[in-house]
Amino acid sequence: MTKKKKSADKKAKKDIEKLAKEINEAVDPAIDREDSVADSEEIDLAAEVAEYKDKYLRLYSEFENYRRRTSKERLELISTANSGLMKALIPIADDFDRALKAGTEGAVEGVELIFNKFKNTLEGKGLKKMETASGDDFDEDFHEAITQIPAPDKSLAGKIIDIIEPGYFLGEIVIRFAKVVTGSKD
Repeated sequence: MTKKKKSADKKAKKDIEKLAKEINEAVDPAIDREDSVADSEEIDLAAEVAEYKDKYLRLYSEFENYRRRTSKERLELISTANSGLMKALIPIADDFDRALKAGTEGAVEGVELIFNKFKNTLEGKGLKKMETASGDDFDEDFHEAITQIPAPDKSLAGKIIDIIEPGYFLGEIVIRFAKVVTGSKD
């Protein structure tokens, strides 16, 4: 939910609470009054209460409509969030089809060209490969240790020995941790 929508949501809730408070303030004195109060004053208060009640119901109805509308917009946004990425990947899928139909002649070159195009498309959408190398310190914020093996060298104890799968960032957020093998400290 955006800040603008949150503030509109809070404003609507405050308006509803304010109207409810005004209705209670208008009704409470009418209940506490004695019979000596003029009938015309009670009629005026009843009309005022009816007016506040009508305002309250309209505001509540508007708020419910707003809530339903924003829910629907949110669902539409979620369902189409990846459309830009999918549109960018379609030409690459077409290139793979053409490379497979071309046969073995130049297949390696064709696949390299398609891979570079694919990699550049993903980088253009904000995907960055995590730079992890053997001998780096294990960091649980970026790495996932899938197993530990005895360190071949004492200096590799608690460090990364092998990278099974690289990790990736989308912007500054880790979307896949690097799967690594670490050296045990035994």
